[in-house]
Amino acid sequence: MSELLGLEQAQARLLALAPLLPLQSVPTEAALGRIIAEDIRAARTQPPADLSAMDGYALTPDEGPWTLIGESRAGSPFPGTLAPGKCVRISTGAIVPPGADRVLLQEDAVRTESAITATEMPPPGRHIRLAGFDFCSGDLLLTRGTRITAGRMALALAAGHGQVTVTRPVRVAVMDSGDELASDPANCLPHQIPASNGAMIAAMIAPLGCEVIRIGPVPDDRAALAAALAQAEAADILITSGGASVGDHDLTKPALTDWGAQIAFWKIAIKPGKPLLVATRGHQVILGLPGNPVSSFVTALLFALPLIRASQGDPEPLPRPEILRAGEDLPAIGPRREFLRAVRDGDKVRLAGSQDSSALSALAEADCLIDRPAHSPSLPAGEPVLVYKLQNG
Repeated sequence: MSELLGLEQAQARLLALAPLLPLQSVPTEAALGRIIAEDIRAARTQPPADLSAMDGYALTPDEGPWTLIGESRAGSPFPGTLAPGKCVRISTGAIVPPGADRVLLQEDAVRTESAITATEMPPPGRHIRLAGFDFCSGDLLLTRGTRITAGRMALALAAGHGQVTVTRPVRVAVMDSGDELASDPANCLPHQIPASNGAMIAAMIAPLGCEVIRIGPVPDDRAALAAALAQAEAADILITSGGASVGDHDLTKPALTDWGAQIAFWKIAIKPGKPLLVATRGHQVILGLPGNPVSSFVTALLFALPLIRASQGDPEPLPRPEILRAGEDLPAIGPRREFLRAVRDGDKVRLAGSQDSSALSALAEADCLIDRPAHSPSLPAGEPVLVYKLQNG
């Protein structure tokens, strides 16, 4: 029997297979959650001129009083230059006219007919946002491989980019299989369980902006599996759940072989999730996840999501752990690296109920995974542990 692959080795081999997707230009407002494929540089300067940061009066650099000769409003600047002893009413976001070098707050101003005096004289530059203080034309604002968030979308728009270049959305087919699965959770026979893995996996990848095709549940039958796989012809990535183990009715592996897929590797040294299968078929990548729901969730987190991120051009697709402290004594670990469902409490973590790979109630409670190395001895409370945050919402 061949040696099981370690987590990092399996992840590296999988990510090396990530499909290369074509680029497309999309409206910036439609790019939320997408990863940009080209650097974004400012096409304009922000702000484009000196702007007032407050409502008040734009003053010339003298002692006053100042004669009020007009107004500068946001979108409607004062048309001239201020001579000494002159001022204009100014609103937040309005251009500071030439000749003015400070803004007097309206609450610090005394107005008598057309004259303004200051109860407290502001120093030079006060309440003025200088041209280019945010960014200047040509500045590098977002680098290739950056995911567009709401704030980054606003930045790209403010920088003059109505379109951005991104990868085409990853087409992901999600298929769950098993004779025991019922498509209607409210109508299960005694020998059935509701099919939940496909919905769970689709929900996990939804925030990544993929085009998702749901297939199944599919019975444990070669012909049925062949018909289901035919529905995934256009997918870049196929994620299956169930049937990847070694039982007499675990038919996913032979069905994939019938479909023309080449097995890249099978089985990894983690718990839960040992029966993970990776295959390729032309440009397609197939990721076979275990059927137990917790195993399916954990392997989706550690493999499926990174694979999709890598396909989108994310330069750092793997989940990042943090170090917390065990909030209770942790048990010794066997020959496989183990990921324990846990709940965070400040800088500590405690186990979330049963660690059985079928226990959905504990998974629903958990918000993180404790990463315990193979053959680890028991660990007393208070000791540091590596933790991965769960995408569970």
